[in-house]
Order: sequence, then structure tokens, then C-alpha cells
Amino acid sequence: MWLELQIFGFRALWSPYYFLFVLLLAAFYFYITGPGRKKGTERPSGAQQFMFYSGMLLLYIVKGSPVDLLGHIMFTAHMTQMAIYYLLFPILVIKGLPTWIWKKVFATKGIKSILHLLTRPLISLLLFNALFSMYHMPVIFDYAKSSELAHAVITTTILFVAFCMWISVFPPLERLDRLSPILKIGFIFANGVLITPACGLIIFAGSPLYETYSEAGAWMQAMTLCVPADVLNGISPNLNGPNYFTTMPLIEDQQLGGIIMKVTQEIIFGAIIAYIFFSWFNKERDTIDPLPNQLQTDS
Repeated sequence: MWLELQIFGFRALWSPYYFLFVLLLAAFYFYITGPGRKKGTERPSGAQQFMFYSGMLLLYIVKGSPVDLLGHIMFTAHMTQMAIYYLLFPILVIKGLPTWIWKKVFATKGIKSILHLLTRPLISLLLFNALFSMYHMPVIFDYAKSSELAHAVITTTILFVAFCMWISVFPPLERLDRLSPILKIGFIFANGVLITPACGLIIFAGSPLYETYSEAGAWMQAMTLCVPADVLNGISPNLNGPNYFTTMPLIEDQQLGGIIMKVTQEIIFGAIIAYIFFSWFNKERDTIDPLPNQLQTDS
């Protein structure tokens, strides 16, 4: 498949402009937390810097590397992209930004009330899973893939809500820590339950759901989102759909995509539940009850 993808050229495969965008984000983070940092604000720890820059790397991989192009050719690649983009990338950014940046974000006029509302656990939980499931309804999915503006608005909105959802689990500010450890575990478990119907419908569908991958015209329209128009016009007579690049039947690609999304989600959620549980367990274990010591002193 890699050789066949070369017909799209360097810009479509590696998105140099998007790479520059991600590089600017990383440079801006480096400046405002380093040389441009105001007095009295803490510098991010090495772990925080590692998480943020890892997040930037993941962002480029899923939105700028050939993975993004493959997401328009194979549904399997699309669901892999979605799993990383919405379930892992926000966590790395949330954990990578120092507290003083989050204080500024949540104090910004015009959005602070919205942020405080949308970061409430129940609201963010229901909103994220509803928007993610609606996005993968065939009529909405095919429409989003047919319009660059619609695709950008829809995917960015879901990403924003994903950030709000993960803030309930990894609150960057003390006042946002609304859930106890056991409730955070329940919150993540509820996420896994709510996302299951969307994955199940995709996995057990008896026929291809999305014209984006099954109809040549819709597929060519979707390719305009990631391939320059001049390149696409030059090669379009030779293309009639994703079957030019893969021999996997559409229904199997669709089913595998749903399975990958569910399995990846389970792995990420399972790792986070384990992290929360053992952090909670170690904290409780290290808690020293002063009563026995006091009794020994009195005796």
C-alpha cells in the first residue's frame, strides 16, 4: 500500500503546513513556560514537558502524517485516529500544562462560565459520548467528509468536549476536582458503556454504512480534505475508490475499525483506572493514623 500512496505526493502524505503549525504550538509552549515566563509562575516539571511534547507528537501523527491520509482510505485507520485524538491526546496536554496557565484559561472573560458548566462531570460525560456517536451516524459522517468547514467544526467541537470530559478525571485546578477516586473510576467505566452502542452498530452492521468509503464520488470528495486539488485532479482518472489501495472488503474494514476503536478505548480506560486505583491505594496506605503513636506516648 505504501508505494500506491506515493501518487498523492509529499504534501498529502506529510502535511508540511500542519507540521509547522504543531511546531509553532510547541515553540509557544517552550517560550511562555521558559524564557517568556513571568516572575512568580512555576516552570513545568520534566514530566509535564515530556507529556506536552508527546502530545504534540501524537497530534502530528494522527492529523499530519500519512495516518490522516489513510483515515480517508480505510475506516480502520480513521477509528485508530479517533481513538488517539480524543482519548489520549487531551490527557497529555492537560497533564503537560502548568497550573498557572489553567488558572488564566478558566479566568478568561466570556468563556469561564461555559468552561465551568461543560467541565461538570455528568454534562461532559453525556455530551462527549453523544457528539462522538452522532458524528459516526452515516448521514452526519458523510456530510462532514464532504465539506472542509463542516469537518473542521465538528471534529474540533468533539475535541473541545473531550478536553472537558478528561478534566473531570485529571483536574488541573483544585476547584475542578469534583470526583473522589472511586467516582472517577465509575466515570471512566460509564464512558466505556456509553461508547459501546456506537462501536456495536459499526461492528455488527451487515453492509457498508458510509458512502465516503463505498461510493467513488463521495470518496473523491472526502479526499479533497487531505489532498491538494491540483494533485487530486491529476490522478483522479486513475482512481475509483479505496479498493485501489487495499484488498480488504469494505464490510471487514468497517467491522475492524469498530473493533479497534473499542479495544483501544478499553486499553486506555483500563490503564487510567489502574493508575487512579493504585494512586488512591498508595495514598491511603501512606496515611498515618496518629492515634496509635499518641497511645504509646501516654503509656
